[in-house]
Amino acid sequence: MSERAAPFYCPYCGDEDLRPSEAVEGRHGAWECAACNRAFQLKFLGLLARGLQHSEAGGDEI
Repeated sequence: MSERAAPFYCPYCGDEDLRPSEAVEGRHGAWECAACNRAFQLKFLGLLARGLQHSEAGGDEI
């Protein structure tokens, strides 16, 4: 099994100075941003039942 993917940037400030959070033990997917001093958690919720919707025209509807 492969390792979990890591975020590339902070969802709040956009900075890339992220590290796994060690402040809250047992919280998988927790990350800290050194730029804005925020902590956040990533969690996969599941797949959507409807799947992808492709349009017949191939473009955006107006």
